[in-house]
Amino acid sequence: MGYSLSHAYGTVLDNPDLITIAVAGDGEAETGPLATSWHANKFINPARDGAVLPILHLNGYKIANPTILARISHEELESLFRGYGYKPYFVEGSDPTEMHQLMAATMDVAIKEIQEIQQEARSHQGGLLNRPRFPMIVLRSPKGWTGPKSVDGRKTEDFWRSHQVPLSGMHDNLEHVQMLEDWMRSYRPEELFDQEGKLIPVLKELAPTGQRRMSANLNTNGGLQRQKLRMPDFRSFAVSVEFGKTEAENTRPLGNFLREIMRNNPSNFRLFGPDETASNRLNAVYEVTKKAWMAEMRPEDLDGSELSQEGRVIEMLSEHTLLGMLEGYLLTGRHGFIHTYEAFAHVIDSMFNQHAKWLDISKREIPWRAPVSSWNLLLSSTVWRQDHNGFSHQDPGFLDVVTNKSPDVVRIYMPPDANCLLSVANHCFNSTDYTNVIVSDKQKHLQYLSIDQAIKHCTKGIGIWDWASNDDQGVEPDEPDIVIGCCGDIPTREALAATAIIREEFPYIKVRFINVVDLFKLVPDSEHPHGLSEVDFCTLFTPDKPILFNFHGYPWLIHKLTYRRTNQHRIHVRGYKEKGNINTPLELAIANQIDRFNLVIDVIDRVPKLGSRAGNVKERMKNNIIESCNYAYEHGKDLDEITNWVWPY
Repeated sequence: MGYSLSHAYGTVLDNPDLITIAVAGDGEAETGPLATSWHANKFINPARDGAVLPILHLNGYKIANPTILARISHEELESLFRGYGYKPYFVEGSDPTEMHQLMAATMDVAIKEIQEIQQEARSHQGGLLNRPRFPMIVLRSPKGWTGPKSVDGRKTEDFWRSHQVPLSGMHDNLEHVQMLEDWMRSYRPEELFDQEGKLIPVLKELAPTGQRRMSANLNTNGGLQRQKLRMPDFRSFAVSVEFGKTEAENTRPLGNFLREIMRNNPSNFRLFGPDETASNRLNAVYEVTKKAWMAEMRPEDLDGSELSQEGRVIEMLSEHTLLGMLEGYLLTGRHGFIHTYEAFAHVIDSMFNQHAKWLDISKREIPWRAPVSSWNLLLSSTVWRQDHNGFSHQDPGFLDVVTNKSPDVVRIYMPPDANCLLSVANHCFNSTDYTNVIVSDKQKHLQYLSIDQAIKHCTKGIGIWDWASNDDQGVEPDEPDIVIGCCGDIPTREALAATAIIREEFPYIKVRFINVVDLFKLVPDSEHPHGLSEVDFCTLFTPDKPILFNFHGYPWLIHKLTYRRTNQHRIHVRGYKEKGNINTPLELAIANQIDRFNLVIDVIDRVPKLGSRAGNVKERMKNNIIESCNYAYEHGKDLDEITNWVWPY
């Protein structure tokens, strides 16, 4: 609830001939998402975009309370919307005939003003446009208008009781039945319908035809006017890799990729983010476009603020408003991408839920609705790299929310390096009717796969990294002693470091190393279309060997996804366990036991060949943990051999 206005603003971006009317109730107007959406008018350029005509419907009440905006003075209400940058018109009354005429006249005035604003902007020559004050309408009418004045002696019309079930005794209260009949007959149906119950011809002829019908308008079934993106070759942005030794910022090549997408698609692709485009290393897009900004500009903004009235990046510190605008943009046939800090994705939990439900119903039950571009979200600034922000910025739980929705519409990708991120992003940008969630950190990380290897790995979604494993016996059967799995960039690095220690300390132990990009590969294929069959799962993970899985998110999510797998009890998962502060990277990993030293201890405890035979190594791992934590506490950074670690084989 609260998304009507932001959705409306998204529909008119790059859609100059569209005027979208957004009706918001006064109950909805009390929500955070709706309250911030009023500011979306600061991003609308009348020379290029369409316009939104907001209608705030004040009928005074919610389920059992008056509404705030209905109980403040006319002057305060008018000042509020003038402060938001609108020109408010008021339509108030209780007589239906008078109100219909007043509303029609006010609509005519508002539409004419919008058209005049657009005409002036589109004929403007040179210099900045003045930000226009678009009209909006406050419609004040009684709650339960034209319904029973009172029921059982209690006020109903123009009171909160009409929000509920005003006539609840339809099965056994004849007085209620009669009141309902009187209410319905007050609309004089005999004048509207013929003897067969059909609408009379004179009224039927008033309805629009063809694409003027709301259900047939191309903007309400946007997939019909969707055009494929003109895509650059993502391979050209790849990082040259010496696996396990090269370092790069994972999201920066994605920024270069986005730059060319926006260059090639100047009127049907938008980037949305809450003040974090540069922070998330996507700022290469500013080479071809800037941040949309119709509010005041100051001279100092020329020094790095990247603002422009022609900008196609929208930044606002409200994930609600941004996502609402993106959804409106997608639903009218365009393409887009939104990014945010991982911990703050929970702000849009309910918005994700509603969009996923809508997609699910559209795909399964509404065959005439054409596919729309997928809802693509990047979660960056992730839990494992919050060295300076600390505990408040550590929460990978949005993934848990996503896994609850229909497998027909949800996808989660966790690329381990920059080239895998490019491959995943290219796939997502070309897809339709999905909610694609991508998790990738922005800091420098080790790189593992060439672009060709990354494409193969991401196409499979899961795979054995043979260069990190030592269980391949050639013509002899492959029989690992331990399977080490991982998902996510930091867990992958730590799992590799642990594997290197095991191979050095226990060369006779056979390790199979598996990396997961597509999280839903862990689910049985009977439960998700991307899931592995039981045969394929056991081929990779074996049917009976111990599995140590190092995960980016909360560990119990992996148990949830794999609970039906063969011998599930052998799957031991490490992940984030709400242990954090302003830590160094290794310090945070140790606190949650996803670090290399704890993983080696886990292997010792779970491989029967080891146990007491590896007692000295286990002691060294414990000492390494103590030494690393003490060093981080004293120096505020990790040991150089940790920070500079590379794959040794």
